[in-house]
Amino acid sequence: QVHLVESGGGLVQAGGSLRLSCTASGNIFSIGAMGWYRQAPGAQRELVARIRSGGSTNYADSVKGRFTISRDNAQRTVYLQMSSLKAEDTGLYYCHTSAKTGYYSAVADYWGQGTQVTVSS
Repeated sequence: QVHLVESGGGLVQAGGSLRLSCTASGNIFSIGAMGWYRQAPGAQRELVARIRSGGSTNYADSVKGRFTISRDNAQRTVYLQMSSLKAEDTGLYYCHTSAKTGYYSAVADYWGQGTQVTVSS
């Protein structure tokens, strides 16, 4: 099993910044892409940003130029630096990864429990 633990959420005023962190632990053979998704009340979960093991990234159009995703492969940690936050960035932010627990195991999706980000206008 792979466990993802997020931290760094909180309440911030519009225009402010937050940095989210997520560390993977457990029975890990290999980790592929890591990313952040968010879900606002009454809305579907959506991709915010994703970074592959080689470092390539992709972002939701709504956060381009404001958010930066990075990872530390040695620490099995992914970060999301969020700047110029807007009220519409409010939501529960989930960490995600695709990982294998053994050489012959299939790649599986794992999710964190979520960290709340609230941006006041």
